Amino acid sequence: MFTLKKPRAFKHLLPVPLKLSISISLEFDGLDALAEHEEFLPHKTGGKKESHFTDFVGKTSFGMSIFNLSNAIMGSGILGLAFAMSNTGIILFVILLVFIAILSAYSIHLMLKSAGVVGIRAYEQLGNRAFGPPGKMLAACVITIHNIGAMSSYLFIIKSELPLVIQAFLRTQEWYLNGNYLIIIVSAFIILPLAIMKQLGYLGYTSGFSLSCMVFFLISVIYKKFNTPCPLAHHNMSTFAVDNGTAVCKAKFFTVNSQTAYTIPILAFAFVCHPEVLPIYTELRDASKKRMQRVANISIMAMFFMYLVTAIFGYLTFYDSVESELLHTYSRIGPHDVLILCVRLAVLMAVTLTVPVVLFPIRRALMQILFPDKPFHWARHITIALCLIFVVNLLVIFVPSIRDIFGLIGATSAPSLIFILPGIFYIRIIPEDQEPFLSRPKIQAACFAALGFAFMVMSLSFIIIDWASGRSGSVGGH
Repeated sequence: MFTLKKPRAFKHLLPVPLKLSISISLEFDGLDALAEHEEFLPHKTGGKKESHFTDFVGKTSFGMSIFNLSNAIMGSGILGLAFAMSNTGIILFVILLVFIAILSAYSIHLMLKSAGVVGIRAYEQLGNRAFGPPGKMLAACVITIHNIGAMSSYLFIIKSELPLVIQAFLRTQEWYLNGNYLIIIVSAFIILPLAIMKQLGYLGYTSGFSLSCMVFFLISVIYKKFNTPCPLAHHNMSTFAVDNGTAVCKAKFFTVNSQTAYTIPILAFAFVCHPEVLPIYTELRDASKKRMQRVANISIMAMFFMYLVTAIFGYLTFYDSVESELLHTYSRIGPHDVLILCVRLAVLMAVTLTVPVVLFPIRRALMQILFPDKPFHWARHITIALCLIFVVNLLVIFVPSIRDIFGLIGATSAPSLIFILPGIFYIRIIPEDQEPFLSRPKIQAACFAALGFAFMVMSLSFIIIDWASGRSGSVGGH
């Protein structure tokens, strides 16, 4: 579904500002030549060789790397985008989506440029180079917290949706319809075998299948728009949106309400892939900063297109009555609608196959903290995967109100990973003799980090206000 040999082929799908930004991001001035010559698989030099967080040469192809990064970007947040559009209007949503996509591409540029200068391809080691052990610990902790939250959100989807799919097909009530049992079975027989693979690149095939499932989801959303009446009458619901007795089936192009503030967190979480960028870079064949930037740009453009189309057609199907989780809204059409059951199954397969991709950066972060100087060992590799899956399963089974915890974690970890850490690492790592502290690139990086801090304060403030008022906010997770 991607044109791998012509990475610019997606440009016609994007608004002009995003086209310009993505093009510019490939041609940033400064240290590109230096980064290419101080590459991560360097030629022999007379000086000291950089230590690398890998004991193998990258073998993952360009296309598989795109599949892996796209799969890392695309998470459960795609199910909340139609809800976000209903609270902003189409025009404001598109503006915000373009804005977040551009910032994500710029953030990855900062990470790759910093990594290129010091010859490091691990997020935690960038923190160590910038601020020493405290920086390394901070980066590792942020990655671990965020990705555990992401894994938990995926397993929550499995816990809630898989019993409904099985029940619809088998028309029975048995013990295996208990969501708690199902997530244990799925974790043991699908997630764990994929998570214990040595290299992330091997998951390119499952990532490609996962993306194919989401393409089917996208096609189904478009199809249902033209085959779902408005207003929708089903069972005890005469309409799904009523205003003074008249069904409201009119799109809004610009609107602001009490839920609009949650739109930016939903969009930001939907583009978080930064913990996976450097591990994917490590395993990229013929790795270079420019080549990895192309992987990131194509992945972001593809996900931008999928997000935009999903949001527009999901919103134009249900308008103001779209729920925060789009699949729940489609359940109003009918509990045994065959297409919707297939869509549920496709989404379940997609999120299940995404969990191992998200687990790899957590294990790498823990290895950086606990065993920084140890070579690869299968026992440690498998044990950490087992422990992580066990902890996430416990969270999903025993913490009923984890949505608020996700909101708190997401409001702190997402801006840290996208804005704050890449900005401050760039300022600290790029030598002053190459770029003075008051140079334009470093001022831009400082403003970028400040924007992330403002975003964090805003998100936390709205979450606290939401808790204090007794309402349950609908903040989507990655």
